[in-house]
Amino acid sequence: MSIHIGATRGQIADTVLLPGDPLRARLIAEKYLDRAVCHNQVRGMLGYTGFYKGRKVSVQGTGMGIPSIGIYASELITEYKAKTLVRIGTCGAIQPGLKLGDVVLAVSASTDSNVNRIRFGGLDFAATADFALLMNAAEAAKQQGIKVAAGNVLSSDSFYSEDPQAWKLWQRFGTLGPRPGSARGPS
Repeated sequence: MSIHIGATRGQIADTVLLPGDPLRARLIAEKYLDRAVCHNQVRGMLGYTGFYKGRKVSVQGTGMGIPSIGIYASELITEYKAKTLVRIGTCGAIQPGLKLGDVVLAVSASTDSNVNRIRFGGLDFAATADFALLMNAAEAAKQQGIKVAAGNVLSSDSFYSEDPQAWKLWQRFGTLGPRPGSARGPS
């Protein structure tokens, strides 16, 4: 058992899906996993383990923001030996071609977070997806006829920005989403 996850060793799968919303974790477990068992309720951050097409999979809510997901990712890796962590969820789009319900595969993530600089001694680190995992996701989507957009996304420590136009800089450089400073997307 770790500080923020109440599971015992062996209860969490090697592959963990990470939605921010703990209620989304419960929905995924109930809708997509067979024999799902709740392994975490600490601080209301729900986590489940079950089976998807015979494969053991866990889903763990992480809360909002880099500091919160950092806690859960760190404990999943160090305490429970998770091997593959996949952030899943929703975001607002900032590119005009993206519509509600489109699927985005994050190749990389830009950030305004100081967590990155603290960890890397003041340097910037470009967080990127595992290429094989990204390609597998793209191929699975293609086989199901699901169109995807792949590219850079933004992880911000601020949900509401002082500058309501700040998202335009990220848009100009091709970032797919989300729009910083607003949960609505571009207006």
